[in-house]
Amino acid sequence: MALLPEDIIDRLIQMERRIQALSTAVNTRPLINEIRPDPDPDKPQSAKPVLRIFDAYNHELFADDMATGGLARPWLQLMPPVDHLKEAKWPSTTSTSFTAIAQSFNPVWQPRMRLAMYTKVSSGATGQVQVMVDGVQFGPTVAAGQTFDHTGLLPFADFGTKFGKVMTVEIHARIASGTGTVYAQPVSMYGTQT
Repeated sequence: MALLPEDIIDRLIQMERRIQALSTAVNTRPLINEIRPDPDPDKPQSAKPVLRIFDAYNHELFADDMATGGLARPWLQLMPPVDHLKEAKWPSTTSTSFTAIAQSFNPVWQPRMRLAMYTKVSSGATGQVQVMVDGVQFGPTVAAGQTFDHTGLLPFADFGTKFGKVMTVEIHARIASGTGTVYAQPVSMYGTQT
């Protein structure tokens, strides 16, 4: 091996140090897409990162759900518009036992859901309406004629294993006394954060 002058080796070592210093300087600025911890002083330092996107007017456009994971904003609509003015077109039943009268399939992105619907019963009868999510009751059983309006946790033992999968939402109704028809018409349904 040919002998190299010592000053060349020294110069290579100095160049390597300068390249390392330049690389360090370039990477010390935070990335624009970096996720940072929430600066809330009441939360422990081990808190998970918060992902939030704001518009130019400081409106929160997108946010994750810190409590259980998933999406907090925007709320995703789960139902198309329906004709809620003509009761004859509403899902209905004359059965005296709870019967599924309407069904939808929706992806699970958020741990809670809000469902609002109008209910009616024909004259001379009483009825009841309830909502089932994957076969488990969601919210109260209401007397037909009352508005069902419930926001609550979806009835899953582990939200993490259900996230992104499809849930089945059913409206069940029955005649409790008398002879007639029970009607139910959903008017609002969406997922929401914890």
